[in-house]
Amino acid sequence: MSPTQHNDVSFAKYAHEIKKDILEISYHAHVGHIGSAFSIVDILTILYHEVLRISPKNPQDPKRDRFILSKGHAASALYATLASRGFITKKTMRSFCRDGGQFGAHPVVDPTLGIEFSTGSLGHGLSVGAGLAMGLARNDFKSIPRVFVLLSDAELNEGSTWEAVMFASHHKLENLTAIIDDNNYQAFGKASDVLNLQPLRTKWEAFGWTAKVCDGHSLSDLSNNLSTIPFRKGKPSILIAKTRTAKGISFLENKQEAHYLPLDDAKYKKALKDIERSSR
Repeated sequence: MSPTQHNDVSFAKYAHEIKKDILEISYHAHVGHIGSAFSIVDILTILYHEVLRISPKNPQDPKRDRFILSKGHAASALYATLASRGFITKKTMRSFCRDGGQFGAHPVVDPTLGIEFSTGSLGHGLSVGAGLAMGLARNDFKSIPRVFVLLSDAELNEGSTWEAVMFASHHKLENLTAIIDDNNYQAFGKASDVLNLQPLRTKWEAFGWTAKVCDGHSLSDLSNNLSTIPFRKGKPSILIAKTRTAKGISFLENKQEAHYLPLDDAKYKKALKDIERSSR
């Protein structure tokens, strides 16, 4: 159940492989949301290859940490990461959004495959995560399992998210960590233009959480922060990861079309070249 320990070079190799897999399965399925998936690759790499106390050999261990991808539209990144960690095979991963395939555009709960909760309708992940954290804290475990919930910044528009924020703080759920993919893009515009919630850190701290901000594409920064949770005893933790949508893809990075645009042959080849270049 111990996290897998690697250096930054190994982490970078995992992240690069996950990006290639996202491009491959999205291209063949003619599915978009590549920007949403790419912005969280580095976060998932550190979580699954260093932080989470999980094992593909015993995926339903009651003592395991739990991870919820609340921004379920980035499911391709989750599937590629699960494959890199050994929870699913590459063959199964490649059934993404294909006729008769096992994986759809949003995650469907299956703990045997490492998927803890069905997501896609935004605003539910943190509520479920808070309930999980409370229940796990009340069990008689020598080491209390932790719960990690990855949300989009736009998902913070949902009122149910803030109900969960208050609940977690009130109940002092120090085994709960939220991570915000703060890429400032959502379906129809910039998050700051649709409903500006900045400064996020001030708001979460006002609700009783301990907050930190990091570079969401720095593997070392993510590792350094996530290795110190809980940030403060008796409080839930929030890590605000500053990211860029479609990070590393020249024609999509930090652009609105990255949210829905599927890749044709030329764009797929160009995206592969871009990430190969950025990995050197």
